[in-house]
Amino acid sequence: MLVGLPGLIPGGISVEDFSAITHTNDAESKKTLEVFLKNGIGSKDNDQYYFEESDKLKAAILLIENGFPIDEIAIALNWKDFEGLTGEILEAKNFAVIKNLILTKPRMEIDVIGIRLGIAMLIDCKHWKRYSTSSLTDAVKKQVERTKHYISKTPGAIAVPVIVTLYQDKIDFIDRVPIVPIFQFSSFIDEFYGNLEDMKTIETN
Repeated sequence: MLVGLPGLIPGGISVEDFSAITHTNDAESKKTLEVFLKNGIGSKDNDQYYFEESDKLKAAILLIENGFPIDEIAIALNWKDFEGLTGEILEAKNFAVIKNLILTKPRMEIDVIGIRLGIAMLIDCKHWKRYSTSSLTDAVKKQVERTKHYISKTPGAIAVPVIVTLYQDKIDFIDRVPIVPIFQFSSFIDEFYGNLEDMKTIETN
């Protein structure tokens, strides 16, 4: 199923086209497509399989639930899917989720916000293949600015800036802002409230 993720493109696709995209033979492709169908992902009409924008994300979540490695799944997603996956993980942990929130004066966009127990986690999703310390430091600085801007528009809020990355081996901190690899994001959320004193929290004075 994991090799089938890149083939879940919106619209109709034949077994042959799916084989070409996923570099598998027709028999394997047909089997993979049928597994997706059985799990409520996509539909079939004659010899065509039809998928929607959300189906790749549904398949990614199904793979995570079945124990496939999150980092390998995330590689098959584009940046928008990656933000969606981050939001889905938060929703599964009972967070209220806002995606792509636009703030004005100055204009800023926050990729994903997860809110629970009066605390907002403001997430910048980095779908980069390579990181340098300077690029991450810059991303942290910008996310802290976005968080301050969010707080200024949201009276009484407490917010924590967080960076979620695609390729990284462990949770790191820059200026007390957590840099979390996607495959550890679920466990990071589980421990989030217990570790708040180690993180940068921003609130209205």
